[in-house]
Amino acid sequence: TTFENKPIILRDKYNVNGSDVAQIGWVEVTTEAGTGGYLWYLKSEHEARLRFEDYLEMSMVETEKAGAATIATGVTGSEGMFEAIESRGLVYNSTDFGGANGLAQFDEILAELDKQGAIEENMLFLDRSTSLGMDNMLAAQNSYGAGGTSYGVFNNEEDMALNLGFSGFRRGSYDFYKTDWKYLNDSTTRGSIGDIEGVLVPAGTSTVYDEQLGTNISRPFLHIRYRANEAEDRRMKSWVTGSVGGNYTSAVDEMNVHFLSERALCVQAANNFVLLK
Repeated sequence: TTFENKPIILRDKYNVNGSDVAQIGWVEVTTEAGTGGYLWYLKSEHEARLRFEDYLEMSMVETEKAGAATIATGVTGSEGMFEAIESRGLVYNSTDFGGANGLAQFDEILAELDKQGAIEENMLFLDRSTSLGMDNMLAAQNSYGAGGTSYGVFNNEEDMALNLGFSGFRRGSYDFYKTDWKYLNDSTTRGSIGDIEGVLVPAGTSTVYDEQLGTNISRPFLHIRYRANEAEDRRMKSWVTGSVGGNYTSAVDEMNVHFLSERALCVQAANNFVLLK
């Protein structure tokens, strides 16, 4: 079966005028990217770059193919991760792993994975409530010793904090590695919607035939493709125009930092992905 996905072009621009550049005002910063120290107007440029990188990641998760009416206008859209799993993958509704039937629900997912590729190692990216519910499900499988709570290999001694969370577990012939996905918890992103509780993503690689290359290639189940050749690499382009900041390309009294990327998400073997809703 051959699948196609078209890339999308994303652009953004940071702008500062010559007057603001000439008005020195140092700001001490520590950013989420690990940058520290004192910045001037470049602080805003750095933040604009981080926001653009967030846009790039979010677009690969949220994009959807356009409908027939929109395609007629020349806009085709692109298939993001959520849409790929909805259309070609597995969707499990009404999860309640922390409830009395939590383990039985999880076993239903395993039974469906057995019918697909039965890939041994999988990642679970979960929102907070589902992650805590799965912790409770796993904790309920352990016996409680007289000296306190005992979770698997944890050494819950008196002089250390009790670890009530699980980062991984094995069920049947499958290994699962669990982590909280900030994107699903943040109220400024998917956290304000709350319709998706998590995603199960198979780990490792799969081999497919690439029609453009004309050969079999091995790629991760979830990866991003970029437009690029020897002369042009559109994975992440950045260039400066204007007449401010030592750059003289136009008569405009500004410095404009441009960002551009052209990319598409590839979801291979989507029938091994599970969307929890």
